[in-house]
Amino acid sequence: MVDKLEEIRKRFHAVREEMMNPDLMKDMDNYAKLSKEYKDLEKIDFKYEEYEKILSNIEGAKTVLKEEKDEDFREMAKLELEELEPKKEKIENEIKTLLIPKDPDDDKNAILEIRAGAGGDEAGIFAGDLYRMYQRFAELQKWTWDIISFSEATAGGYKEIIVSVTGNEAFGKLKYESGVHRVQRVPDTESQGRVHTSAATIAVLPETDAVEINLDMGDIKKDTFRASGAGGQHVNKTESAIRLTHLPSGLVVECQDGRSQLQNYEQALKVLKARLYDQELQKKNDETSEVRRSMVGRGDRSDKIRTYNYSQGRVTDHRINFSVFNLPNVMDGDIGSFIEELKLAENAERLAAAANGE
Repeated sequence: MVDKLEEIRKRFHAVREEMMNPDLMKDMDNYAKLSKEYKDLEKIDFKYEEYEKILSNIEGAKTVLKEEKDEDFREMAKLELEELEPKKEKIENEIKTLLIPKDPDDDKNAILEIRAGAGGDEAGIFAGDLYRMYQRFAELQKWTWDIISFSEATAGGYKEIIVSVTGNEAFGKLKYESGVHRVQRVPDTESQGRVHTSAATIAVLPETDAVEINLDMGDIKKDTFRASGAGGQHVNKTESAIRLTHLPSGLVVECQDGRSQLQNYEQALKVLKARLYDQELQKKNDETSEVRRSMVGRGDRSDKIRTYNYSQGRVTDHRINFSVFNLPNVMDGDIGSFIEELKLAENAERLAAAANGE
């Protein structure tokens, strides 16, 4: 591990030198790339410095025990070793976690898709509740939130809503939310007070560009049509809504929430790129052995991942058997504890896989 850390330190110093070059500002793309690399390497180098100090102190205490005759000094050295050994183990685990290769998509923006599942009207209402939950979480993260398209449910909420989320590590944090979310509660329309179970499906896709997926614009069929829903005369008189069909895959994306045809086209293209990229990722996942596939980060999206039980005020994530009893806060966007626990679980999986040589 020390050899690897020394390599990282050399690269860190090299990047720092490059960052001091005034000509770098002429190439902002390269500057942004180096800035990100610098921050990532800085975290590791800082931990390495801490680790070196601990190793040095351990070596010093061991030298005292080996050479010192004074019992008071020897006792102090023993006590110091008892404190340092757990610190050494802790920082080694932290460094191992930092050395795990990051998901290259973690720093990307995200496309969040929420769809009502089984449960009739209540499923649509629940989809609306999840929409507000994620919107509040995005506000807390200081992310930008833009609706791409939506279809309202008859009793409130949504049949489907698609949102673009822009900000630091948007995909890296939201990716754990993909899957089936289940709610257990008494609907407002239930006269007998019976608990109903409904569901909504969440899909979180990394926002990507055409280069990453080799998108040929000649493979895309573009149709325009009149938008439906709120919008008054604008909706009734202009064909601003866009439908894009990717002919090779058959994927279809519609967008009608923007005020112009160009805006809707750009938003629809963003979603299409993300879905095509995700389709390629899913193919790779299907080729990966069950042992190596993470059920935390990018597992099977058909799995039931979380239950929101209103009568008990409990929210449970079934992937890691983690529950909290503050459901109102969770529905108001307080989902950070779930994301942190899921991130820890994913890191543990990846550490175990690395230890097994997978």
